[in-house]
Amino acid sequence: MIKPKVIIHGGFFSESHTDAATKLAKQESMKRIVSLAYAYLLEHTALETVAFACELLEDDPLFNAGIGSQIQSDGQVRMSASIMDGISRKFSGVINIQDVKNPIRVAEKLLAYDDRVLGGEGATAFARSQGIEPFDVRIPQRIKEWEDKVAARGIGTVGCVALDSKGHIAAATSTGGKGFEMVGRISDSATVAGNFANYAVGISCTGVGEDIVSVALAAAIGTRVTDGASLEAAFKKSFEELAAFDGFAGAIGLTAQGEVYHADSHPSMVYALTDGAVVEVF
Repeated sequence: MIKPKVIIHGGFFSESHTDAATKLAKQESMKRIVSLAYAYLLEHTALETVAFACELLEDDPLFNAGIGSQIQSDGQVRMSASIMDGISRKFSGVINIQDVKNPIRVAEKLLAYDDRVLGGEGATAFARSQGIEPFDVRIPQRIKEWEDKVAARGIGTVGCVALDSKGHIAAATSTGGKGFEMVGRISDSATVAGNFANYAVGISCTGVGEDIVSVALAAAIGTRVTDGASLEAAFKKSFEELAAFDGFAGAIGLTAQGEVYHADSHPSMVYALTDGAVVEVF
């Protein structure tokens, strides 16, 4: 039997470089969430688990997703999220969705439809059609940052990749944006540049969405692994392409053989992984 594994990330903690307490709080939260996700994985599929883990991350205001989302230039929050099933190859996502607590759950529901990526008002309307109640995710901390136009914008995203006991892989990614961006800006998180899974590997990314899209980071790593490269080699080659223009990104990956790897271009990504025996948090 294949040993299940799960790895999650909480984006970058740039603000934590001068705030040891915040950094520690994020690491402790990641440890808790990855442990809960692993316990869930033992009784559920990889696909169900990545949605579950992302929901937990969206519910923690320490992270830039869900209720921790950044506020855009017009004072509104628009979130993006996606999920991909490695077995069926189905990808679904929501782009710039508003007034929902857990965008990943809306993306998950879209897996059952032919039109599986929705944006803006259409994404929000779909959420309402599925019985998902309105929810204002703007928390006091984010409102104050927006009002004061704080420079430290908490670049980041959350994500999860899981491998279940049947050898199936899934990946999920959710973001609250980079903060103060132009209305209509599209991130990488609801594209295969930021979230990718197939029968061989799963990848979730964080960082500057424009940089991630420029090298199609998640899909590039995934394609290289599928073509026979090791996960480490695929990461290194893809991050070399990112470094060519000093791109800002981080990624986590997991293969069907249980190989795990992670990398960031400007070291500050927070992540956690476990196979049930040991929980590692960085």
